[in-house]
Amino acid sequence: MAKEWGYASHNGPDHWHELYPIAKGDNQSPIELHTKDIKHDPSLQPWSASYDPGSAKTILNNGKTCRVVFDDTYDRSMLRGGPLSGPYRLRQFHLHWGSSDDHGSEHTVDGVKYAAELHLVHWNPKYNTFGEALKQPDGIAVVGIFLKIGREKGEFQLLLDALDKVKTKGKEAPFTHFDPSCLFPACRDYWTYHGSFTTPPCEECIVWLLLKEPMTVSSDQMAKLRSLFASAENEPPVPLVGNWRPPQPIKGRVVRASFK
Repeated sequence: MAKEWGYASHNGPDHWHELYPIAKGDNQSPIELHTKDIKHDPSLQPWSASYDPGSAKTILNNGKTCRVVFDDTYDRSMLRGGPLSGPYRLRQFHLHWGSSDDHGSEHTVDGVKYAAELHLVHWNPKYNTFGEALKQPDGIAVVGIFLKIGREKGEFQLLLDALDKVKTKGKEAPFTHFDPSCLFPACRDYWTYHGSFTTPPCEECIVWLLLKEPMTVSSDQMAKLRSLFASAENEPPVPLVGNWRPPQPIKGRVVRASFK
């Protein structure tokens, strides 16, 4: 594969379909949410997450995002309820953000862009492996949380403090004893729809739970996230910013709300 995907003009989201045709599929993410068109579905259950802080393993800068990886070899950190038919295992979480505070989220709500978007990626263990789950329409469940600018969030700082160890592409460091549910907003209301990963190969295997209430972080905290580099240590520095995919056509899909 000669050309690696990215977010620049020559290899960005407009070009992904050249290497990954599914990127032009019918169930692509993210999407723009038009709240006036979204109906409350009373059959949608509340969701819950029980995460074992001991399952947090490492933090990684892969040049596209920073990712925290969890031990998913057995049912340690689980997501249940909501639109899901069974429990899902937490595998990793990562973020998407912009070059400034006024944009960076992938999903947008009535035209509003948030500063960043956090994705907690879970897979359905009935498919035995993560790779197998990627091939199933209900294989993956992602909880999406918007980040908006306001007062500092202490729990988020735990993550940001670890970024100094993974400044450049390819760096990985231990990151343990972290329970990501400390990042959840108080309100658990969500929108849900069927979509895809927002990065190549863009597999269409995701049940999305997008939380209505954003998490509030400070402008300084966002600046810390933007201090990462998309380049390796021995390369000319390239800031890691603008790692978001714009909204994709909804193509007749229905978005449902857990709330009135």
